[in-house]
Amino acid sequence: MKNEVLFNPFYIAIPIVLGLSVIGYLFWKEFDPSLFETLRPTARMWTGILLAVFFMLCQNFALTQRFKVLVGRKLSWKQAFRVNMLCEFTSAATPSAVGGSSLIAVYLHQEGLSGGEGTSIMIANLFLDELFLSLASIVVLLLVPTGILFPASMPLDAGFQFVFIAVVTVVSLWTLILYVALFHKAVWISNMLKGLFSLPLLRRWKPAVEKLGQDLITSSEEISKRSRTFWFKCFLITAWAWCSRYWVVNALLYGFTTGGDHILAFVRQLVIWMVLVVTPTPGGSGFGEYMFQSYYSDFFSMAGTALVVACLWRIITYYSYLIGGVCILPGWLRMINKQK
Repeated sequence: MKNEVLFNPFYIAIPIVLGLSVIGYLFWKEFDPSLFETLRPTARMWTGILLAVFFMLCQNFALTQRFKVLVGRKLSWKQAFRVNMLCEFTSAATPSAVGGSSLIAVYLHQEGLSGGEGTSIMIANLFLDELFLSLASIVVLLLVPTGILFPASMPLDAGFQFVFIAVVTVVSLWTLILYVALFHKAVWISNMLKGLFSLPLLRRWKPAVEKLGQDLITSSEEISKRSRTFWFKCFLITAWAWCSRYWVVNALLYGFTTGGDHILAFVRQLVIWMVLVVTPTPGGSGFGEYMFQSYYSDFFSMAGTALVVACLWRIITYYSYLIGGVCILPGWLRMINKQK
């Protein structure tokens, strides 16, 4: 039933309409006819676009490889790629706070893994992503001056900075909880969460937390058996995946600008993706386009150019997953129905 709801065209149309509406409004507000005279296809521009697509392919290869490493020989490369694309499609079609990791166990179970194995892989993926994002964010906050990371010229710079720091704090604490639960004290963390969510204000979420606690205990039994070398390899693959996603913007900036600090551009991608974690729209649709246009406007001599690049960025890193999901999900649903 969940899969049928997810494939409802309405849920796919929402993020597309939101994103295009924001881009359309910003174009209308800042439209400059001379922009289209200035933006003419060049070899540098096409090189930048092709590099952006290449980096996105690298990200998907890395995430597929991570599934292969975590699962072993129980999944073929084709199955691992399909699971990855379904997870990314789920992330694109649901609010960012929900994400695609919530259905990893379901997708893996349909590929032949047991419920316990699927849950372990789901928690492991979540932990690796949160670990990279929290560590990278802390390093950025320590090394990059606030005035450079959040320029005063940026609209809503104070609010943007507050949201980023708040998200980093929550994600870091959550990562610490996952680490303790998965590698040391699963039962202790489970009982602590149950006690916390027994409070009157949090009681409505207690059933979900009880299930999470059981998932942590189940996953800990499997995950704690792995060696440090294994987890280091998985972390490197995770870092490669996220860096490849950030390099998409560096490639586009190379194609559409002749200057700018590419290290700063890379760091700002980390900030944007962290803030998108708490956006209420599917895949951060609408918010992502606006944030890119505001956050990278100082890289372009004409404001309209930032909107064009923002549109390309979202097509490559976001709308491509909606299209991929539409292509893969029907066949996957037919495969499930045949197995019933």
